[in-house]
Amino acid sequence: MNAKLVEEVANAVLYEGYMLYPYRPSSVKNRQRWNFGVVYPRAYSETQNGADNWFMQTECLVTARASAELRIKVRFLQAVARTIGKLNVPLDEMSLSEIGHELEYETVDSLNVGDKTLQSWQEAIEREIEFEPLGIYDQDAADRSLTIDFCGGREVEPVRDPFGRVAALILRTKVPISARVKVAVASIEGGLFKISVRILNVTQTAIPYGASRDEALMQSLLSAHTILSIEGGEFVSAIDPPESLQQKCAECTNIGTWPVLAGEEGQRGCMLSSPIILYDYPQIAPESPGALFDGTEIDEILALRILTLTDDEKREMRSADDRSREILERTEAMPMEHFMKLHGVLRGLHPADEEEKQ
Repeated sequence: MNAKLVEEVANAVLYEGYMLYPYRPSSVKNRQRWNFGVVYPRAYSETQNGADNWFMQTECLVTARASAELRIKVRFLQAVARTIGKLNVPLDEMSLSEIGHELEYETVDSLNVGDKTLQSWQEAIEREIEFEPLGIYDQDAADRSLTIDFCGGREVEPVRDPFGRVAALILRTKVPISARVKVAVASIEGGLFKISVRILNVTQTAIPYGASRDEALMQSLLSAHTILSIEGGEFVSAIDPPESLQQKCAECTNIGTWPVLAGEEGQRGCMLSSPIILYDYPQIAPESPGALFDGTEIDEILALRILTLTDDEKREMRSADDRSREILERTEAMPMEHFMKLHGVLRGLHPADEEEKQ
């Protein structure tokens, strides 16, 4: 398995739609975050009559030898609420232990401190749940469950004005969440197995009735997806299975996710189960200079549009978070020859056969 190739695509899935052009929190397009792979808390899901799922399920087929070992990794983002606090009186000196406790500050949507534009918004932390290798033929490993609690908490960052005084606070708050992953291996017939992976949000923190989507997102698993790999076996394509396995593939139930073969084309040792519809063996275009996170991902147009932003818009983009700042700096520093590579490439062309020509 080409782990690097799989990881590049998985990271693109993890941050797909994380931030859309024009890459500013004040943009209407960025007001509603996390549209892919959201696994909501059960309590919130039930208030929505199940319209917003509290679980995600992957089912796929694999052929395996007696020595085969299966590896399962679940990845998602945990939301972090970023709040801006404006100090009523800027302070010359302040110990970190005092920050955010006894200080008086006013919560604001945005604040300019020197050449910085601070904005209340959401950030994210990458999370992972990984199982120990499972023996496909090991009956004791046929059904496994793993529950992990991800802690909450608050961090406070002081922001100083041009005179060196602390004029504002950046407060980052995350809510505890709990995720459970269940894995089941079922033998179908001689060497053929069905793999089931179920991701559940079992967070116990009470959600008030009528809670908003933004409140629920703070307790959700965001951009959730699963990476399955096997040694001593091969996955069966869910998109293009052999004729003998088409019915068995049709009986697999996938909820909120679509499993596709991943890695180098032709290899069958890895499956990426993505909340975004992909094809087998998805790849990042080699011409792409870096992640743009935008759902459209039209590199040339996005790069050119970034360059047309006003100075004020660029300042806001630069201050949004580290990822948006990196996009801006990378685009502004891009040599002309790299822009030319983004103009378009034809791939996958094959000669038409004689019947098609006629």
